[in-house]
Amino acid sequence: MISMFSPSLTKKKLIAFLLFLLYVGGAFLIAQNEPRSYVANKVIGKINIDGKADESSWQKAKWTNTFIDIEGVKVPKYKTQVKMLWDDVNLYFFAQLEEPHVWASLKQRDTIIFYNNDFEIFIDPEGDTHNYYEYEMNALNTIWDLFLSKPYRNNGRILGGWDFKGLQSAVHVQGTLNNPTDIDKGWSVEIAIPWSFVTEPGGKTKIPKNEFWRINFSRVNWDFSLNKGKYARKKDKKGNFLHENNWVWSPQGVINMHEPEHWGYVYFSEEEVGVNTSFTIPKDEHIKWYLYQLFRNYSKDGKADLKIGKLILGEYIIPDIHTYEFGWTISVKSPFTNKLLSVTNEGKFKAQ
Repeated sequence: MISMFSPSLTKKKLIAFLLFLLYVGGAFLIAQNEPRSYVANKVIGKINIDGKADESSWQKAKWTNTFIDIEGVKVPKYKTQVKMLWDDVNLYFFAQLEEPHVWASLKQRDTIIFYNNDFEIFIDPEGDTHNYYEYEMNALNTIWDLFLSKPYRNNGRILGGWDFKGLQSAVHVQGTLNNPTDIDKGWSVEIAIPWSFVTEPGGKTKIPKNEFWRINFSRVNWDFSLNKGKYARKKDKKGNFLHENNWVWSPQGVINMHEPEHWGYVYFSEEEVGVNTSFTIPKDEHIKWYLYQLFRNYSKDGKADLKIGKLILGEYIIPDIHTYEFGWTISVKSPFTNKLLSVTNEGKFKAQ
């Protein structure tokens, strides 16, 4: 029997063997951190936005996976799940949030809603991590919706006064709001966002039929204290607010919702709700995850070990990096589609 470190093994074979061990050993962790996916089917009939999801379409729609801690490790204290539907006018969301003490205090639109317990939606239609949308609401149905040209890491513009025109939303509390004398079941939210929010400058609204968007959901939950019967975020002995809990649908791997490359995949099937539709994340997306891993490393310290490469779905991927006077691009020719996939120093993804 030849030892794995036998001199008879060439350096090339040894490197390949070690890479294989790393690949196999890390396969479980990679699977755990892979973005989640969901198929949103088309509505049958009409949806009434009342926070209750009584309609037949909602009853037939499937739940997402239950939320996980934002880093993808811990199981949250309270259960959260979402359903999605669509028709030719709106994109619909319904979320059920388990919560024994339903409370909220913020009433002004476009204030920082996550200072209360809240439910959040993040939408990146192009999947390039730029020009995306954020939506937050609390149990009082107070909304904060905003547009971000780039993630915070890339110094993008944040338009907090931007609104989803024509948006409808409702909250239904299974219990009593802001009443600490009883135990609640939770609260549910129902939202309709008109497709017109992605209308192009020429006036065309593109509904992503049989296509996918990158979407994620977040739930911020605070430990609370009571002051004269009123709920408030809990503080430590020094008077500082305790850290919030961050629970999400698709795990981010880091405590940061604004890394859109980790968000989940929502496929908009033309099939009516109740019809089983399968969706597989495209192979090029697996390469994209790797490019963003290299992007984060290179952005941090100017180092990205591209020569080692990575085995992805049976293909060995070795990207190139091109530096310019004012930036750089990491790119690779996809062995699956023959497209040139790239991420720029500003974090924007392109497929050409």
